[in-house]
Amino acid sequence: HYETIDIESKSNGMLLVSINRPKSRNAMNLKFWQEMPILFSKISNDRNVRAVVISGLGKHFSAGIDMSPNEMPIKAIYSKDDSESNDIGLRAYKIQKTILGMQKALTSIADCDQPVIAAVHGACIGAGVDLISACDIRFCSECALFSVREVAVGLCADVGTLQRLPKIVGNMSWVRDLCYTGRTIDSSEAMKFGLVSKVSGAGRDNVIKAALETAEIIASHSQLAVVGTKKSLNWSQDHSIGDGLLHVAVWNGAALMSNDLKIGAEKNSN
Repeated sequence: HYETIDIESKSNGMLLVSINRPKSRNAMNLKFWQEMPILFSKISNDRNVRAVVISGLGKHFSAGIDMSPNEMPIKAIYSKDDSESNDIGLRAYKIQKTILGMQKALTSIADCDQPVIAAVHGACIGAGVDLISACDIRFCSECALFSVREVAVGLCADVGTLQRLPKIVGNMSWVRDLCYTGRTIDSSEAMKFGLVSKVSGAGRDNVIKAALETAEIIASHSQLAVVGTKKSLNWSQDHSIGDGLLHVAVWNGAALMSNDLKIGAEKNSN
């Protein structure tokens, strides 16, 4: 059981994961950052799960990091009861450790063996964009709104957007526009610049339906082939073409020992 995340098993190995803090617009509190990597580590090791859809319960996908005094992830750093609070070096070290832990939480999505589809509706703000940037595929409803809001609240985005978004959209001018201004964009602009690849009808149900339809197609294919494809794409994103080709050759050197290719060939010949 998770306090901040709802999990719903669907047919054919699909899993619907939803941020479950609707009263707080799914703002990400300390407990969320603790639960997320634990969940996705378990998902990655579960061979019964073949594709994942991630959404938010309620009216919004996520309002980003919870900044309320009792819920913000870095609240312990500023505790007056901490005997080390006056040591600037130790405070800086603790902040760094906290940030690295939050980065790990979202990287667990990118590292998950199964493809993860973000199904965005309503607001997707700040860390919400960090989260969907770690997903393999991004769909949104026509009512969705996005903002890399961090500069507007006094910090540099530090859990993935600045590293992943440029590679997703391939347009540094647009990325810098969003990140320097903190402005809000709608679904049409998100689609135009490649942040999302599909826009559904308004509301959570419509975008989840679209995401599950794609997840079902993914789940129908060889699990080994899908996992290998994700690993090769992830590897090639940060390496040269030559390194990527070698990586996939090594992977297939082992993966092609399975019966999946024979089964797939027979299925497609009928």
